[in-house]
Amino acid sequence: GEPINPEAWMWYRKNIGADKCPIVDTWWQTETGAMMISPLPGVTETKPGSAQRALPGISATVVDDEANEVPNGGGGYLVLTEPWPSMLRTIWGDDQRFIDTYWSRFEGKYFAGDGAKKDEDGDVWLLGRVDDVMLVSGHNISTTEVESALVSHPSVAEAAVVGAADETTGQAIVAFVILRGTATASDELVAELRNHVGATLGPIAKPKRVLPVAELPKTRSGKIMRRLLRDVAENRELGDVTTLTDSSVMDLITTQLPASSSDED
Repeated sequence: GEPINPEAWMWYRKNIGADKCPIVDTWWQTETGAMMISPLPGVTETKPGSAQRALPGISATVVDDEANEVPNGGGGYLVLTEPWPSMLRTIWGDDQRFIDTYWSRFEGKYFAGDGAKKDEDGDVWLLGRVDDVMLVSGHNISTTEVESALVSHPSVAEAAVVGAADETTGQAIVAFVILRGTATASDELVAELRNHVGATLGPIAKPKRVLPVAELPKTRSGKIMRRLLRDVAENRELGDVTTLTDSSVMDLITTQLPASSSDED
């Protein structure tokens, strides 16, 4: 349910795959009925963190707000431009909802709500749901990119990032991190993590707050429930938690926060 961050990709290949097993990071949905974008083991020169190329017979690309295909190095919205055998035909009893959900954003193109970018080779990198893309001082910043930058720090085991309402910048980046066993939460480490992201992605991507937590809220399929973390970051009442593997995680997070916040500039 989440793009594989490069750090996790490399760890799995080394520790589980003995530096020999190919890691296949795919993009698809229940609605597509099959994998759409994927490296081909033994054929593709893989890149940690990238789903890479559309499979044979699948037409996928990245477009801008006006539905124009972006050049290599550009970012935008992931779309499918031609039909495929296993595609969803409609929603039972509600054709209009099917059209509105998947086909209304870009005429004649299937758009499932994911942001993506192309690298200089034309390979596709998923950036997560466009709902999760943060607008900070006029800049679009992907939660996935900030999370990958955090996890590349040796003290961080896992990270989830949300955009919280901010009077000055529109949205502020708030990061929830699970530290590795050897790391201890402290103001110094929080500052180090913020600076690490700034050095990796640029000053605009530096989180306003980094909050060390023991667990992250996930569904049974492993997706991080960022809407609940956004509720916490904005001090709102929590939404529905029934889909979480363990709903007590949210209680654990909220009890940890007062001592973990950092509002440094």
